[in-house]
Amino acid sequence: MIKVGSVGKPLPGCSIRIADDGEVLVKGPNVFRSYLGDPSDTEAAFVDGWYRTGDIGTLDDGYLYITGRKKEIIITAGGKNVAPAPLEALLASNPLVAHAVVIGDNRPYIATLLTLDPDELKTWLTKNDRVELSAAELVNDPQLRAELQKNLDLANKTVSAAEGIRRFVILPVEFTEETGYLTPKLSVKRHLVLADFAEQVESLY
Repeated sequence: MIKVGSVGKPLPGCSIRIADDGEVLVKGPNVFRSYLGDPSDTEAAFVDGWYRTGDIGTLDDGYLYITGRKKEIIITAGGKNVAPAPLEALLASNPLVAHAVVIGDNRPYIATLLTLDPDELKTWLTKNDRVELSAAELVNDPQLRAELQKNLDLANKTVSAAEGIRRFVILPVEFTEETGYLTPKLSVKRHLVLADFAEQVESLY
């Protein structure tokens, strides 16, 4: 049986469990025993004989779902662990949103930076009988923010109150390879975004 969104069940002889912090741990004959000549790295890679994959996931009826990478986990000032990837995917499901960057590491709550899809923005402006304005002119537009808030509210229903996004800001730019904010694989360069838009980040707190 196939379950959409899962990576399936472990093969016979292999075991999977989820650590308290959400990390996927595996054990089986297919898992290497140690790093050659490197006992310190070997010790760090295993916990009680289980290999630490670095992935964050969940198990449902034996099926494994990967939800993010441990190194990308946000830990709020209150100690709450939050995987940004699922929230970012839900926010980006709104056609108006090109990219979402969920933030909150060492902060009191979760927030997000959003960029707009230029084509969808034009469609939205036409549909709402609005004068054609640029993204820079719309970052504080009440009607647009209300539209984006609806999608944010839906995303928040999938997580606990402590994991929910409390505030957002619209960035007046596009994330592309040309602007330097996307890798060739079209992944957001999170560290660069946080550095270049530090003022907007601070405004959320």
